[in-house]
Amino acid sequence: MTKSTIQSAAERWVDDHGECLYRFALIRVRKPEVAEDLVQETFLAAVRGYEKFSGRSSERTWLCGILKNKIVDYFRKLGREPSFTDLEFFSDECLGKFVSIGFWNHEKGPKEWKPEPDEVMYRAEFWQTMRDCLSKLPQKVRDVFTMREMDDVPSKEICAILSISDSNLRVMLHRVRMALRECLEMNWFETIGKS
Repeated sequence: MTKSTIQSAAERWVDDHGECLYRFALIRVRKPEVAEDLVQETFLAAVRGYEKFSGRSSERTWLCGILKNKIVDYFRKLGREPSFTDLEFFSDECLGKFVSIGFWNHEKGPKEWKPEPDEVMYRAEFWQTMRDCLSKLPQKVRDVFTMREMDDVPSKEICAILSISDSNLRVMLHRVRMALRECLEMNWFETIGKS
């Protein structure tokens, strides 16, 4: 593989895949400057490892795989930071939603979503509302949710990356899901039902 071949491939990647990779990173890290850095690191790693690219997948799929690893490395680095106390953001918000023996208070519990969630998954407005709801969450809790639910990082790997216990992860994911459900009910499903 010649140097000029690699250089021309790299220039093409920026034009063909740069915007897609940037959006992919931005949704996950929520900071434009970090997303830009991760995309640059992805291109650099791709140039260094281009001779290993066998062509069994598309270039975009290969580049996204590299980017996913860069994002995991970013979260791993964040996980080494000492504070992980964002669990309290949702501590008492659900207390009124349950009766004393732990079942839903049906008047305050989750409502049935209309239209069906499957119908809205491909609507840009829904994903904007989802991003808005995610942005209201504390950074580290949002990162845990993003890694687990959007990037399919295994739970054990998240625990290792962030140095948290499995039970801590489960509690965080439960609270995030509850907060997102409530936010989506108020900002998407209730407003859609009224229109």
